[in-house]
Amino acid sequence: MALHVIRHGRTEANAAGLLQGRLDPPLDDIGRAQAASLVAALPKIDRLICSPLRRARETASVFGIEPQIDERWIEVAYGVYEGTPVADVPKDVWQQWIDDPAFAPEGGESLRSLESRIGRVCASLIEEARDSEIAVVTHATPVKAAMAWALGVDISITWRSFVDQASITRIVRRDRGPALAAFNITPWA
Repeated sequence: MALHVIRHGRTEANAAGLLQGRLDPPLDDIGRAQAASLVAALPKIDRLICSPLRRARETASVFGIEPQIDERWIEVAYGVYEGTPVADVPKDVWQQWIDDPAFAPEGGESLRSLESRIGRVCASLIEEARDSEIAVVTHATPVKAAMAWALGVDISITWRSFVDQASITRIVRRDRGPALAAFNITPWA
């Protein structure tokens, strides 16, 4: 039994290399195919939770059960950089994000804030996951934050990890606490 933290399938904005953040595009054809591949890669899900954003809800729909929408699993807000090509974000802004987990761009959210909200929601689910298969469909940065929580490391590890579209990260509950059992499994690859 486990907490399966799933990144949504691809969108046109992903394909174009844009920072999506709280933007709400749908999955593209590739994203829908990626999402469909998740069903066979997971055990029967007892509880399904997802971000309110369309790309997460469309990915969750492949499981054929009604998801519980949970705002805490929404993507980090990139503020003024939402919709910006990754390559166009100024180098000094990237450096601030990397150097300071408390940094938030104008109108955005810091990694420290994300760490706090994802840590709380993971802690609230991990006991239930000991006896149930819980799937959460979310976004790249919350997946990385859940991984950091499971490992008991600082959120700055997000800069040293990569989460592919429609990938699965698995967290289990052991006697000593949470443990990362799998990271970035891509059943569509």
